[in-house]
Amino acid sequence: MTHLLNDYYADLHIHIGRTNDGHAVKISGSKNLTFANIAKEAALRKGIGLIGIIDCHSPVVQKDIEECLQSGEMYEVEGGGIAYLDTTILLGSEIEIYEQGKGAAHVLAFFPNLTIIRGFTEWMSRHMKNVNLSSQRIYVSARILQEEVYSRGGIIIPAHVFTPHKGIYGNVTPCMADVFDLNLISGIELGLSADSEMAGLISELDSYTFLTNSDAHSLGKIGREYNLLRLASPSFEELKLALSRTDGRGVIANFGLNPRLGKYHRTYCVSCKQIIHVDAHSADVCPFCGSTKRVQGVWDRILQIADRDLSVMPEYRPPYNYQIPLEFIPGLGKVKMQSLLDHFGTEMSILHRVCEEDLAKVVGLELAQHIVEARQGTLHLTSGGGGTYGKVTALAKLDKS
Repeated sequence: MTHLLNDYYADLHIHIGRTNDGHAVKISGSKNLTFANIAKEAALRKGIGLIGIIDCHSPVVQKDIEECLQSGEMYEVEGGGIAYLDTTILLGSEIEIYEQGKGAAHVLAFFPNLTIIRGFTEWMSRHMKNVNLSSQRIYVSARILQEEVYSRGGIIIPAHVFTPHKGIYGNVTPCMADVFDLNLISGIELGLSADSEMAGLISELDSYTFLTNSDAHSLGKIGREYNLLRLASPSFEELKLALSRTDGRGVIANFGLNPRLGKYHRTYCVSCKQIIHVDAHSADVCPFCGSTKRVQGVWDRILQIADRDLSVMPEYRPPYNYQIPLEFIPGLGKVKMQSLLDHFGTEMSILHRVCEEDLAKVVGLELAQHIVEARQGTLHLTSGGGGTYGKVTALAKLDKS
């Protein structure tokens, strides 16, 4: 049977801050980051068709989900997921694994429906200190966790794999095979400080589909990184087909911050608070103050563990587009942003579909040019590091020669 395929924007890493009755889930998440509010933000403001909420293992979150289903505001869809208007929510969990003598890393697990993830919660509660909270450590090996997830029809995606804060490469091991069964990994999340070309220096990743997600801790951060998926419909089963690049499904584009904007892109000296740009991957001490207290940057870590001198991009690897989120654009404040939304509907429309002339009618020529320059990836950036994001400092003109 031939299915008509369509393109959907997707962000598969969004946290719950609080439940409707005030229970904290992600301590660092915004209080208004509830299950229902995320759905409304994605559907009505962002224009994202598939979102992954990765704290749905929490029993207090499951109570909110059940209320949304009982009210009729949302419903479970064929193929897995929960629909709100034109947006489908995938039920996921971010889990911390720990390998003795190696370190801790986060993985994302997704499941088809509420019944299955509730069963996973019951299993996980026997191996976790507080199953109501986000990103908690599980006291079983990574391989046992993988087997449990896949036996329930779920999938696993290692999260923000290169970051020094809970990334499998950044914080645990130079080789995933030391920790994971590589056959029980469905995709790879690059994280805010890396892109496809950087990841192409590591041959172990060649077979995997890459994802770029926001890791949003507030409503405004939803969609700061996202993917364009080709699917028959937005659902769990269609995502699985896309990740395995089956029957015409797939990730056809990644949209992410230029890695220089990521807050862990370069190595950072904790003592003198300087970002280290040169040979940080091989230096034992800070070249500015001599301190050995450093947070190793993503780029420097990749150079350290790479098994290639040149990046390899498999034929199926989609383009990685440097996308500056609207909130980063100089001069675009809340009032002008609301005017754009009133005229053009969603952030995805503003970022991808509206021409410069129409943007200028609403916010003026200069700001419209900024938005188009952001769309084209021609903004001037300063690098981030040590937990501080890089910045857009000015517009950079393309060299026409």
